[in-house]
Amino acid sequence: MPNANEHSTKDELVISRVFNAPPALVFAAWTVPEHQSHWSGPEGFTTPHHAMDLRPGGAWRACLRSPEGEDHWVGGVYRVIEPPTRLVMTHGWQEEGGRPSGPETLITVSFSEEGPGRTRMHFHQTGFGSTASRDGHADGWSSSFDKLAAWLDGGAAA
Repeated sequence: MPNANEHSTKDELVISRVFNAPPALVFAAWTVPEHQSHWSGPEGFTTPHHAMDLRPGGAWRACLRSPEGEDHWVGGVYRVIEPPTRLVMTHGWQEEGGRPSGPETLITVSFSEEGPGRTRMHFHQTGFGSTASRDGHADGWSSSFDKLAAWLDGGAAA
């Protein structure tokens, strides 16, 4: 894809994308549950549950439902919230009851204006337990960001 740039080491994943929307809307896509439900999860997945306590130290949790109907729970804690320029949060897969089921990673997402009505989103995730985990996340996030671009291009609500 022309506006995607991926770079990674064994422990980190970096993806940069440009979206046709202002930074405030792209930031809101990450922080408003009703917006996130349009794009969160790879192609074919839905997100039937979102809970967000949007403050530093506040928890977030989501359920990603596969096309086969299998639920995958993920959650974490917000570390930094700087609208509309930066989010920092932990990210970890969980059992349905909330108990961790894998290593916790750290995500930093920054948003900057890339010309009128356009936003460069820089996504950085660290702390993977393996290269396979990093690669799986790269595929999942890239697919999710394709869905985000389509939602924003389709006239996403501000």
